[in-house]
Amino acid sequence: MNTSELAFVQGMDDTRATLRRWHAAPLSVVRPWALGAVGIAVALLAAVWIVAHAVTPDPTGYVVAGVNAPAGLGAVGHVLFRNSLVLALHSMACVAGFIAGSSLPQQAENHRGWWRTVHEKAGPAAIVFVAGATTFSLCTQGYVLGSGAATLAAQLHMSRTGLMVTLLPHALLELVALFLPLAAWMLASRREAWNELLAATAVTTVVAVPMLVLAANLEVFVWPRLLQLASPVL
Repeated sequence: MNTSELAFVQGMDDTRATLRRWHAAPLSVVRPWALGAVGIAVALLAAVWIVAHAVTPDPTGYVVAGVNAPAGLGAVGHVLFRNSLVLALHSMACVAGFIAGSSLPQQAENHRGWWRTVHEKAGPAAIVFVAGATTFSLCTQGYVLGSGAATLAAQLHMSRTGLMVTLLPHALLELVALFLPLAAWMLASRREAWNELLAATAVTTVVAVPMLVLAANLEVFVWPRLLQLASPVL
């Protein structure tokens, strides 16, 4: 068995052992992830609120299913597709953390010379890259969502804050689901428990998917009703 195969087998063994340990007390495992995801979601919503007050609304307007576009399963599918890309990015951060923090160091022990140096340096470099890519994603989401909120508030003659209140039922649920893998990554990195990240990827994704389905349905079928109640022009 070569070094890569040995690292893979060890990773699978660590993942199975982690899942068995978590199965004994699932709430104690998921609770810190959920609290971390809530914290990130609240921070992003605060950034969206700040951006919404800082940018100039787009005069071309904004399309919302159930308001000025059809509301149906197609709209739900569009929301789910958009959110699945973000969830995949955050889940891949967990996988990359496992490779960088667990797999590569194991392989480095079986190499010598410059090839060992490559394996030793690649792990920290990959972690820095993942952290940078995730930060870029959060900043981009904050700006895009804030710009959209400013445009929609102007379009519906609402205050930015009032619009943000109507967003909360689906947006908070959606963002918590999307940030579960990121919260797991952050907590594992603090403990340097890189060998747990494959298990964390699987568990957070399984938990996040039904939350995203519910959030998409709330966005398409419930949010327009809240906008109608809050907007003087609907």
